[in-house]
Amino acid sequence: MKIRAVVRGVGHYLPERVVENTEFEATLETTDEWIRARTGIERRHFAAQGETTSQLAIKAAEAALRDAGLEAGQIDAIVVATSTPDFTFPSVATMVQAGLGSTRGFAYDVQAVCAGFIYALANTNGLIVSGQAERVLVIGAETFSRIMDWTDRGTCVLFGDGAGALVLEAANGAGSNADRGVLATDLHSDGRYRELLYVDGGVSTNGQAGHLRMQGNAVFKHAVQKLAETAHTALHKLGMTGEDVDWIVPHQANLRIISATAERMQVPMERVVVTVQDHGNTSAASIPLALSVGRDRGQIKTGDLIVTEAIGGGLAWGAVVLRW
Repeated sequence: MKIRAVVRGVGHYLPERVVENTEFEATLETTDEWIRARTGIERRHFAAQGETTSQLAIKAAEAALRDAGLEAGQIDAIVVATSTPDFTFPSVATMVQAGLGSTRGFAYDVQAVCAGFIYALANTNGLIVSGQAERVLVIGAETFSRIMDWTDRGTCVLFGDGAGALVLEAANGAGSNADRGVLATDLHSDGRYRELLYVDGGVSTNGQAGHLRMQGNAVFKHAVQKLAETAHTALHKLGMTGEDVDWIVPHQANLRIISATAERMQVPMERVVVTVQDHGNTSAASIPLALSVGRDRGQIKTGDLIVTEAIGGGLAWGAVVLRW
């Protein structure tokens, strides 16, 4: 017997405001066609004035708890992946804990930018497998619209706001690849590439929130190579290949990256969950959002083998293999 971290519930939340590509045509030298052709993005959601990352996270968490048939008081830990917290401290996770009305367990944030949810999921798996928690709420939530430079057409059209959440629960498995739950993880980082994707502000530098800066072409090249490699590595740990995968649920950054990564993994696009056209890049929120939407669409079903991978600023990247 082996303890597995099994998905019991999933949910997501998107802000009400939908921003179509055409809105950018009034202020930037860009077009709907240009954005679609280069990114696959058609629209994204922006948080309302005063709507915070923790508020998005709470709504996604409530949806996941409903789906799991659980109350907040039955959760042992809350892990939130975000790069856009409400405050420098306290953590978004503790604010979610309070917002859900829970006074038990522990809560903390994980920061690995767009790879944040992969890191949080691997972390959550560790908590459950080690016996430190039986049920964990793991959330990705972002308000990237707050750190955009609206004069930079290369970045501001890419990102959106949103949140997704999973409830993971300890369950006994046989210790085989047929078990439900997290089966393998693979994490990496390389701080030499900081200049490729970063925010030019911070507490100990200039005391400002700053704006996102990105060298798009360089990030693209690293993404395609590293995402395919980390997915292969995670599968290799199980003696599996892309042929065994039912669904790839990738970080939703750019349709060209998603397609190129799937091709390298020799998985057809018919077995890839794609939501980037409707949400844009929601950073750490994109994978749980895509998992929730994919389940709601009827794509992801119990027993399906899923590979999910992401890369973000750091650079930080990784993959998780799980059976739904």
